[in-house]
Amino acid sequence: MNRFKQLLLACCLGAALCSCDQVVKHIDSQLAESKEIVKGGGSTKSKNAADDTKKGGKAKYSNLEIPAPLAGVPEQILARKGYTVSYNSSRRVPNWVAWRLTAAHLKGDTKRSESKFHEDEDVAEPRAADADYMRSGYDRGHMCPAGDNKWSQRAMDESFLFTNICPQAPQLNRGDWNEMEQACRKWARKYGEVYVVCGPIFYKKRPKTIGKNKVAVPDAFFKVVLKMKGEPKAIGFIYKNADGNRPKGDYANSVDEVERITGIDFFPALPDEIERKVEAQCQPEEWNL
Repeated sequence: MNRFKQLLLACCLGAALCSCDQVVKHIDSQLAESKEIVKGGGSTKSKNAADDTKKGGKAKYSNLEIPAPLAGVPEQILARKGYTVSYNSSRRVPNWVAWRLTAAHLKGDTKRSESKFHEDEDVAEPRAADADYMRSGYDRGHMCPAGDNKWSQRAMDESFLFTNICPQAPQLNRGDWNEMEQACRKWARKYGEVYVVCGPIFYKKRPKTIGKNKVAVPDAFFKVVLKMKGEPKAIGFIYKNADGNRPKGDYANSVDEVERITGIDFFPALPDEIERKVEAQCQPEEWNL
C-alpha cells in the first residue's frame, strides 16, 4: 500500500512539474510578445521599457521616439503604420504622438485628399467624432501630420484618426504649427532621419471641452525633436493654443524644460550620458532657426 502511494505521489509531482514547465514557457512567450518592437513607423514598448532600455547605460530598443510609460493619467498605446500614440480616454485626445521621420517618408504619390477624418474604433466610446469639431471654432489639428505620411496610403489614412487629432486654434494650425512641421521635414531630408514627439499641454484640471463627446481643448502644444546621426542633438518647442505669428526660435526650449512642463520622460531609450547632454540643450542656431 505504501509503495502504491509513493508511485501515485511521484506521478502527481511529475504531472505538476510538466504543467509548471508549460506555464513558465507560456509566461516567457508572453513577455517576449509584450516587448516586441515593430520597427519603422508604429511601434510599442513593454510597460517596463523605460527601465529595460537603460540597463548598462545602453539603448536596448531602436524606437527612440517612444516616451516612458505615464503615471497618473489614462494611457492606451496604439501602434499605427506611421506613428505611435498614447491615447487619453478621459480627454478624448492623445497624451503624445511619436514617430520616426525619414527622408523616404516624404516621398510618394499618396494624396491627402483621398483620406477623411474618422473615429478610431480601437478606443472605447465616448470618443472624438467629426461632429464634435463642427462650429467649435477649432481646427482638427494633426499631431503626426498628413504630410509626413505620403509614403503609404495606410499611413496617410491613419493620420486622420481622431486619436491623432486635437482641437487647435485655426491660425496656429495653419500658421506657426504648420511651419514647424515643415521644419521637421527639412531636418529629415538634411540628416536622413529625426525622431519627433508632440502632443497637447493642459494647465487646467478641468479644461474647456467641445462637442457632445466633450473633447478637451489643450492650453498649449509641445514638440520635441531628436537627431541621432553624427553628433546627437535635440530641441523642444512650446506653442500656446492661440493665434499668433512668431519666428520658430521664439518657441524653442530645452527638452528638459518640456519634460518639466508635461511630466513626460522623452527618449528614455537613449544611453544616459547622451540623454542628459542633448535634453539640457536649447540651441536654436544649431537647427538654423
